[in-house]
Amino acid sequence: MSKIAAITGAASGIGQAACRRLLEAGWTVVGLDNAPIRPDAGFAAYQDRFRPIRCDVADAAEVTAVFQEMGPSLNALVTCAGVLRTALMEDMPIEDFDFVMNVNTRGTFLCAQKALPLLRAGATPDNPSRIVMLSSVAALRPKIVSGAYAASKAAVSQLCRVMAAEWAPSGVLVNALAPGTVDTPMVAAVADPAASKGYRPSGVSPVGRIAQPDDVVDVMMFLLSDAARYVTGTTIPVDGGTQAAFIPPGSNL
Repeated sequence: MSKIAAITGAASGIGQAACRRLLEAGWTVVGLDNAPIRPDAGFAAYQDRFRPIRCDVADAAEVTAVFQEMGPSLNALVTCAGVLRTALMEDMPIEDFDFVMNVNTRGTFLCAQKALPLLRAGATPDNPSRIVMLSSVAALRPKIVSGAYAASKAAVSQLCRVMAAEWAPSGVLVNALAPGTVDTPMVAAVADPAASKGYRPSGVSPVGRIAQPDDVVDVMMFLLSDAARYVTGTTIPVDGGTQAAFIPPGSNL
């Protein structure tokens, strides 16, 4: 019997790549997103093991209903749903601040809380269930014009630590990944500083490129594997060394 994962943000970017990789590995996947999941997203060959569900992760009633109907058990939850709004803190509209915090932090919390009974049901002493959250390098090294996003992702990393400690006795491991700049639609939408109020992505990492979604999913697959049975409560940077040390502009590296 295949393992079962629920993945939020399944319509694009890292969430879409995570769905594809787990389906290729033989998992059954429930893909959640507030946007439609396109038929041409690479899932057509897995219709017997892929179930797309429309869900606003910030809506408590929707999230509760989705996980109540999902049962009876889950082996993994991967929370990739996220949004970015940019502005100087003094200029940021309250509506944008609330939107970022509601999707990135509240949505992650709601999905983890409502998935917990299913994850407990799917856990065994030799094979714990897993939660993998998407934090960000912004949680470790915030920058101007994206303060709300950085705060929301720092909160995700702290939720990860507390949930890991509270839920380990019931066989649920909780970890987070902190990507740097990744080639996703969310990043592409703010790539123009003129259109994004001066915000600039971290850009090319010290290893010489930005990440592809599969670079992040590679580490996610480790956290979902038997090799990570003793790993919980940590945020792992997947950023090509972006936050490791400051490289001044014009350096010869």
